[in-house]
Amino acid sequence: MSHPQAGEAAPAPLSDASLPPQHAAARIISGTSVANEIKSELSSRIALLKTKHEVVPALAVLLVGARADSLSYVAMKKKVAAKLGVRMMVYTFEQCVEESSLVDRIDACNADADIHGILVQLPLPEHICEENVIRRVAIEKDVDAFHFEHLGRLARRDTEFHPLFLPCTASGCMELLRRSAVDVRGKHAVIVGRSKLVGMPVSLLLLKQDATVTVCHSKTQNIADIVGLADILIVAIGQPQFVRGHWIKPGATVLDVGANAVRDNSARGYHLVGDVCFEEALTRAGMITPVPGGVGPMTYDYLYPCSQ
Repeated sequence: MSHPQAGEAAPAPLSDASLPPQHAAARIISGTSVANEIKSELSSRIALLKTKHEVVPALAVLLVGARADSLSYVAMKKKVAAKLGVRMMVYTFEQCVEESSLVDRIDACNADADIHGILVQLPLPEHICEENVIRRVAIEKDVDAFHFEHLGRLARRDTEFHPLFLPCTASGCMELLRRSAVDVRGKHAVIVGRSKLVGMPVSLLLLKQDATVTVCHSKTQNIADIVGLADILIVAIGQPQFVRGHWIKPGATVLDVGANAVRDNSARGYHLVGDVCFEEALTRAGMITPVPGGVGPMTYDYLYPCSQ
């Protein structure tokens, strides 16, 4: 290190203003907190339905086989339904059930005026055509919004043909943005993933709110460069920590829809990570959802009649 010579003035110390700017850690968007707020609001609406109209919202769930993940999801849905005051019936079937038996049960639920929503827990066994079963659900009871007419209505810009239901995860993403005071108008939103459950519907919802939307997928070239343009980044591809922190535009809002089980030596044997490398993204994003506790808790709140 050189020192000033005789007669030379010592250099002035660096001021804070001349130092390179340090990006503050991203603000965490807690889906758990927002989901609890929504549950409280829904409980009030459902209680009013009961007292004013003597209507108890009812959801029928069809569960085939005994997959651990499906059993877990249905148990969680039943727990949330009980808290909200929604009546939930679970119709269970053996793994070897014939498709016609499922269709008959759906027809019966369609015809039952006391059932307001129907949900088929996926995946179904390989010998059953999921499309045949899903399309059998009456559109006015299709709370999963799997029917093609829901997506078609969503794609229309006019106000006459609103979809009766919206896919729950896409709805949850939009509500997280709204309650986090993220104004999407004119912003560049990049969606990584084009699934019918998340990527496609959330892209259409963002377009309806005047965002500029880019959808990336497995054939997209230079995906890191495109991600770096995003003011709002939503990632839903099911690949652990696919999006690296240095890809992200400083200050961007990041919603990580992924929930990937990574094996470890814990008592449970695994831990969950998202599709975004969270620790890296913390130093770049302005706001970000964690995994778990981010988008996941939101999905259950939009599966019930009266929730949309």
